[in-house]
Amino acid sequence: MAGIIVIGAGQAGASLVAKLRVLGYDGALTLIGDEPVLPYQRPPLSKKYMLGEMSEERLYLRPQSYYEDQNIAVITGAKVVAIDRAAKSVRLSDQRVLSYDKLALTTGSHPRRLPPEIGGDLGGVFTVRTLADADAMAPYFVSGKRALIIGGGYIGLEAAAVAAQRGVKVTLVEMADRILQRVAAMETSDYFRAIHTSHGVDIREGVGLVRLTGDRHVNTAELTDGTILSIDFAVVGVGITPATELAESAGLTIDNGIAVDGRGQTSDPAIYAAGDCTSFPYQGGRIRLESVPNAIDQAEATAAAMQGGDQAYVAKPWFWSDQYDVKLQIAGLNTGYDRVVTRQAEGATSFWYYRGNTLLAVDAMNDPRAYMVGKRLIEGGKSPAPDEIADPITDLKSLL
Repeated sequence: MAGIIVIGAGQAGASLVAKLRVLGYDGALTLIGDEPVLPYQRPPLSKKYMLGEMSEERLYLRPQSYYEDQNIAVITGAKVVAIDRAAKSVRLSDQRVLSYDKLALTTGSHPRRLPPEIGGDLGGVFTVRTLADADAMAPYFVSGKRALIIGGGYIGLEAAAVAAQRGVKVTLVEMADRILQRVAAMETSDYFRAIHTSHGVDIREGVGLVRLTGDRHVNTAELTDGTILSIDFAVVGVGITPATELAESAGLTIDNGIAVDGRGQTSDPAIYAAGDCTSFPYQGGRIRLESVPNAIDQAEATAAAMQGGDQAYVAKPWFWSDQYDVKLQIAGLNTGYDRVVTRQAEGATSFWYYRGNTLLAVDAMNDPRAYMVGKRLIEGGKSPAPDEIADPITDLKSLL
């Protein structure tokens, strides 16, 4: 029996193979990853790992012994270059051909990179996506170095926070009018701008990069406001794109990611997909979520579907970011909000997004209670009156 092959050994792939075994699948099971290490957590790469607060061993989702005990074949450092849907087989870069009964794509995403013509291929220009990326950057995160962070989203801000804590002189540029403009309200932008500024980060909004220059290694950045900066390295945090190349070349339907139905099934009934690389049905439309919680939950739901389950995956979006001593927790999706309610209570801050009288999302800074209550309200379809939320005397739990 050919069994199940899972391509992509990130959070979604690791969750999917584990869930298959929990659900009783006892056939051949192979997990293929293009990195030379076992599946690991990515979020700490731009946080605790870079700060030296987490070892490589603690990054791993499970030890080697787990995969051996569960009879899961893990192939690391291997790139799948083609899927033959008719033959139900995959070909690896070393020309190995493996057959499958069912296939799952958990290929994740790629960081957007700067074009070579503006210096994107110079030494000292980094993205934050893999363990190798973090290890390559680590020698630069020392006191006295000068960094340019390109992009004021969460990845860029997290990198700026770690660099500043390490004594690096940080300049961050964001082409939009404000940091976090694509993902958060002005209130959240203002909150994090103030924190970064207090830690010495030079944030320049409405300013982009013209080019990076240097003799093989970056040493200068030219900005759109005419500034010329002398730098030692640059970190590019300008978003990610779903890794759909393999699916595209196999002729699967692509729609802002690998298009799957509620069960994680692609346009080929023998092929499933989960995680950052997919778009799936959500509230009458389609959505692609870039988050660890979604990768885990969708992968586990897809594993159930691969075992014959017919329950559709219902996403419950939530996210987080760690910057300095602030833990931001986000519940829901703020798309379409027209009002933001600020709550200040017990030394914590939260911003509540409404469309009309409907609660959409919550940004909670060092306020786990606001996050947990907000998450339960949103998932339960409940929308407290904005005035109740804003009143610091209101006991949030009473709103449930």
